[in-house]
Amino acid sequence: AYLSSLPVAIIRSWYQREGYVKTMADLIQKGLQSFPNPDEVMIFFSAHGVPLSYVEEAGDPYKDQMEDCIFLIMRELKSRGIYNVHTLAYQSRVGPVQWLKPYTDEVLVELGQKGVKSLLAVPVSFVSEHIETLEEIDMEYKELALESGIKNWGRVPALNCTDSFITDLADAVIEALPSAAALSTSIRPSEEADHDPVVSFIKLFFGSILAFFLLLSPKMISAFRSNLL
Repeated sequence: AYLSSLPVAIIRSWYQREGYVKTMADLIQKGLQSFPNPDEVMIFFSAHGVPLSYVEEAGDPYKDQMEDCIFLIMRELKSRGIYNVHTLAYQSRVGPVQWLKPYTDEVLVELGQKGVKSLLAVPVSFVSEHIETLEEIDMEYKELALESGIKNWGRVPALNCTDSFITDLADAVIEALPSAAALSTSIRPSEEADHDPVVSFIKLFFGSILAFFLLLSPKMISAFRSNLL
């Protein structure tokens, strides 16, 4: 009953936040500098895919949000004088159903066939390093890209605990707090007892005693049986 009365705020999305966009742009800009000719590098955004039915049938806004996210990141890069070509593909599909296209593995082969020689992979929808970045991108996709004719490969690290990213997430939470207060429901008279500090203390006190006896009961029973025997 107590938890159900707590105020709740929902942050529905944060891909469009300035702090996130600038942090992604920072990482990409740094990644480009690792190539001998940064201006010739294609920026390859690889996002986690979802089944196509999620978008077309269930109305999930993920695809639109991801495309908008890429637009915002590239706009930020252009404001810094970075005009590299870019593309977006989706990875990590499983099962027989159709997922969002284009698929990362297929696009890498096509880019190699088209003569792309330098590519910077950007795991855009992953906030931390895990198997889909460290194994799928760094090993499987890198190998596929090199086999397809791409000569220079690079990969932007995931956001992880980048200061600017974490700060922006914290700001998002703080900004959401007023709405949480506004959404707070008033406590019904029948629930007032649950929030009375005296009642809460009594419940805690007797609950602790009960837990203590329950914890010791096996030992007490064992000792009692030993005395009887």
